[in-house]
Amino acid sequence: MTLQTAIPCTFMRGGTSRGPYFHRGDLPESREDAGRVLLAVMGSPDARQINGLGGATTLTSKTVMVSKAAPGEKQQVDYLFAQVSVDKDFVDWGPTCGNMLAGIGPFAIEEGLVPAEDGETKVLIRAVNTGALIEAVVQTPGGRVTYDGDAAIAGVPGTAAPIVLNFADAVGGATGRLMPTGNPMDHIEGVDVTCLDVAMPVVIARARDLGKTARESAKELDADRDFMARIERIRRAAGLAMGMGDVAGKVMPKFAMVAEPAGGAGVAARYFTPLATHEAMAVTGGICIASACKLPGTVAAGIAVVNAEAREMVTLEHPTGVMEAVITTGTAEDGSATILGGGTLRTARRIMKGEVYIPAAVWPGK
Repeated sequence: MTLQTAIPCTFMRGGTSRGPYFHRGDLPESREDAGRVLLAVMGSPDARQINGLGGATTLTSKTVMVSKAAPGEKQQVDYLFAQVSVDKDFVDWGPTCGNMLAGIGPFAIEEGLVPAEDGETKVLIRAVNTGALIEAVVQTPGGRVTYDGDAAIAGVPGTAAPIVLNFADAVGGATGRLMPTGNPMDHIEGVDVTCLDVAMPVVIARARDLGKTARESAKELDADRDFMARIERIRRAAGLAMGMGDVAGKVMPKFAMVAEPAGGAGVAARYFTPLATHEAMAVTGGICIASACKLPGTVAAGIAVVNAEAREMVTLEHPTGVMEAVITTGTAEDGSATILGGGTLRTARRIMKGEVYIPAAVWPGK
């Protein structure tokens, strides 16, 4: 009798996150059944995730499923993301992850889903969770993926080959609107906030209005329980105002706070996942915060140091360094400023390829 089910997977680092990458067809069709499998894969619910692949943090309890796009679709591959709770029996299918996204292009090429070109290969990806289209530019000298290079990103030791991620239709993926409340600024739970939906819906506040500086470490912020409880109250109220319903227990929208930059350009930012401080900066969240810096009337507009050019790099200072985002702005039909696209640079690395085993009682396999 087979007591365990073997599932093919590739374990990869994508940006500042890591986790198993699967072919969608190797997992159960229904998300409910797939969720049970992913909980078993990661070893959840358990604070240490000792019985699975999870790393006991939200950044290392992420899973990815990839499939070749259907004939006639614009994209080449579909990317389905699932955030597996560390200590709860819960899998969130709502958000996407821009860091894990960095590994999709290399995975798709390595697995034969997309043919490699000599020099660099562009992979058009649809984020199934949000419907966004993203172009990943992967280094493929000689028609093979290379992971070695001189690109460095904060939060990851060493250097690697650059992977450029371009979000062409990032606006309104979760709510259908750039500003889901209809306003560049709202007053929620006694605090001015900007509710923005670019690549990821984020509720953004000024750090000083929360009694903070946006210079604190992730550990310092997480230890301030009153502060964490306060921003969660704001996030939940903002979720209702954004038309997202009761967001308790869900990871969207995210929360962020901003302050004047220490380095003289860009903005200082702290990003929450949402019940813990991100140790670096999420790609999608960073693009949203950078977009707020470029839009008039937001809480970030009067703080960030950027110029008014249509396409400009915005530097985000986070707990372990900086992230740079390129934001393309334009004018909407009503004459208001809007976001046309955003992009950033990430790296990825293939760590392991093989099979992960789960109890057959969870799923006997196909």
